[in-house]
Amino acid sequence: MGQNSMVVTTEAQNISSLKKEQVPHAIPAPYGLLTPGKVEKVKQVEHGIAIKTTNSYVEILAYSPTVIRVRMDKKVLGKDFSYAVVEKPQSVKTAWEQSGDQIVFSTDSVEVKINKDPFAVAFYSKDGKLINEDIASMGTSWIGEQVTTYKKLQPEERFIGLGEKTGNLDRKGTGYVNWNNDSYGYGANEDPIYSSIPFYIGLHDQLCYGIFMDNTFKSDFNFGASNNRFSSFGADGGEMNYYFIYRKTVADIITDYTALTGRMALPPLWSLGYQQNRYSYYPDTEVIRIAKTLREKKIPADGITLDIHYMEKYKLFTWDKKRFPQPAEMNKELEAMGFKTTVIVDPGIKVENGYPAYEDGTQKDVFIKYPDGQPFTAEVWPGWCNFPDFTSEKGRDWWEEKVKFLANTGVDGIWNDMNEIASWGNKMPFNVLFDYDGQGATTIGAHNVYALQMARASYEGAKKSFNERPFILTRAGYAGLQRYTAIWTGDNRAEDDHMIAGVRLLNSLGLSGVAFTGMDIGGFTGNPSIPLYARWIQIGAFTPYFRGHTAVNTKSAEPWTFGEEVTEIARNFIGLRYRLMPYIYSNFYNATQNGLPVMRSLAIDYSFDNKIYDTRYQNEYLFGPDMLVLPFESKEQFGEAYFPKGIWYDLYTGAVQNGNEEKIIKLAYNKLPVYVKGSSFIPMQSLVQSTQQLPKDTLVLNIYKGHTDNTYSYYEDDGKSYNYQSGDYYQRDFVYDPANNRIILKKKTGNRASLFKNIKLVMHGFGQQEHFSIGGHEVSFKKDFVALLTPISKFDPQGVANPLEGEDVLSHVIKNSDDEIVISIQ
Repeated sequence: MGQNSMVVTTEAQNISSLKKEQVPHAIPAPYGLLTPGKVEKVKQVEHGIAIKTTNSYVEILAYSPTVIRVRMDKKVLGKDFSYAVVEKPQSVKTAWEQSGDQIVFSTDSVEVKINKDPFAVAFYSKDGKLINEDIASMGTSWIGEQVTTYKKLQPEERFIGLGEKTGNLDRKGTGYVNWNNDSYGYGANEDPIYSSIPFYIGLHDQLCYGIFMDNTFKSDFNFGASNNRFSSFGADGGEMNYYFIYRKTVADIITDYTALTGRMALPPLWSLGYQQNRYSYYPDTEVIRIAKTLREKKIPADGITLDIHYMEKYKLFTWDKKRFPQPAEMNKELEAMGFKTTVIVDPGIKVENGYPAYEDGTQKDVFIKYPDGQPFTAEVWPGWCNFPDFTSEKGRDWWEEKVKFLANTGVDGIWNDMNEIASWGNKMPFNVLFDYDGQGATTIGAHNVYALQMARASYEGAKKSFNERPFILTRAGYAGLQRYTAIWTGDNRAEDDHMIAGVRLLNSLGLSGVAFTGMDIGGFTGNPSIPLYARWIQIGAFTPYFRGHTAVNTKSAEPWTFGEEVTEIARNFIGLRYRLMPYIYSNFYNATQNGLPVMRSLAIDYSFDNKIYDTRYQNEYLFGPDMLVLPFESKEQFGEAYFPKGIWYDLYTGAVQNGNEEKIIKLAYNKLPVYVKGSSFIPMQSLVQSTQQLPKDTLVLNIYKGHTDNTYSYYEDDGKSYNYQSGDYYQRDFVYDPANNRIILKKKTGNRASLFKNIKLVMHGFGQQEHFSIGGHEVSFKKDFVALLTPISKFDPQGVANPLEGEDVLSHVIKNSDDEIVISIQ
């Protein structure tokens, strides 16, 4: 440097240099922090490589070309065991090599670069783009038994998912804890609440990846909270065990994650209909009154749910003899009216001599214990209770046998509650022992999976004892819960912000592999205002699990209790859901195949559109792949909306809305804004009062004009049995092919005949100037009018009748041939 040269150093640069100089490669022992140190040995093992470092043992394994597992511990890795992961590693082509300072392990899709000194891991795409990397000076480290992995924050990185977590869609700048908690009346930003799914998705630079940390201990996730250097994930014990997923789209990441942890079983059709609940309906005459009122007021419904008052003094596997003297006969009467019955079960078995479940459980030694052999006992609804060990095969088998009692009284669904484990005091001791399927664990390791295993036992017991597909619901769970159960978001509050927070909770669960989700419509605690209930039931019609529910000591919250206008609104939107049942059921079937949720955050399809993360728009979602739902608080008269790229059609009027546009829309008290994507297919049926009632024989296939390719998989079966597993189903793909101006209904697959003899083609956005041919023959489409909602004219404040809002369309009815049907457009 010459004498006249000048160096200008900013304060920030000085601080940055100082930080770099102060970063240690090894922490002095007194701090109690242990890092892996440097790589000492590496060898090839099945599916990957094993590495010995100064202070740890590591395996890097390929589960598939796009899924890499990183497994680390301070000691030699023990037996591989997981309650979440059901997929075995595939036979994958891999390669690895090492140089002086680096090991490179690769598949056809991912390259893992391992720094030797200090040990640190980075993931790259095959074209050399950095996807995710450890902070080399931090990497993975231990403080006592607590283990944490630190990942370098990438520029503009976002984080989504993590299961049932409150907060914003983009979790950047926040931190969360996974510890299943009984969270009665939880705040709209409270954490933790009921379930734990330690899986999230990161996005930056047009790249996306998923990380699933399969560790059942209490865990902590930090997405740049109180720091600007790293995101991290860790647990209070156990191994550092995570799966890294790299795919080109968020949808494919969810598909890979659910390949690892399993997918939803196809639920019974009735469980997708409206369910009426409260805490509690009793006696049996009240249950029948509620069912009859739903039918008399022509509010479609499929289920009545019974809370704890159906039991004798809250004791499991009993019916209160005074309130429900003949439960089997009551359930038969409900069945005759088209209703299925779901009942609540809690894990606590009352300590009471002479009580059969307690006597049998004690004799068969199924209850969790303290180290001295005494059963763990805590107070819940029945009083002092013992708790089955659902982490043992013996405990699950015992519970499965008990489920026969419910089946024998005509029950169709099992609602698992209080399974965090909840008890009065909400402070379960840490020294309770669990079998953990032969592995052995205390509360610290078993707590977060207890609910998952209870749901598993309920599901497997119901499969054995029920004559048809069961419906299983849970309040708590762990990763993989979707294999056994639906989940709802617990004891929410009758408040506007809770309704909207609930939408985000369901969207986040969908991002985390759970497709069958719901929230208590109207709020569980408190009393909703009339506008709040009206808005909530509109939103509920576009959620996967649709249940009205309210707590004890609240006002009645059935649709008709809010006045005649709200009754009409509820009838409209519940009825619309039933007309949409072919679309909804097909989407549930598709979720069983690819793991994609029925209720979809816009982050799935528009991952790198910054607008969707704006807090003004983050609540918007897709119901199925094609219907855009805009939820707003009940008190709002105008709403800020964002329409992603594409063409959108107002569901009710057919009005066209261009994408990539922000807009202030006027909100109607009696109508939720919903739009349909161009190039979409929305199959509908005639209105029925329950799914047990057959619709008319014509499927209404709504086709929306668009400019993009689209394929929709349509599905039918009997809605109740397992016969679909042996080919008794009807499935066909609907293809929109704008490049060739044609729409194709592909040849059907499966051995079942369609429920619908005819298909009414309803063309949205197409004009009179367009001509149609089917199978090469020109066909005349006639003018038609579609109205999905009934105007509530008598409630118009001006006293003027509202015109019937609807849409002018073109339609044509064809026979539902099983062969390919081609519709050409000129």
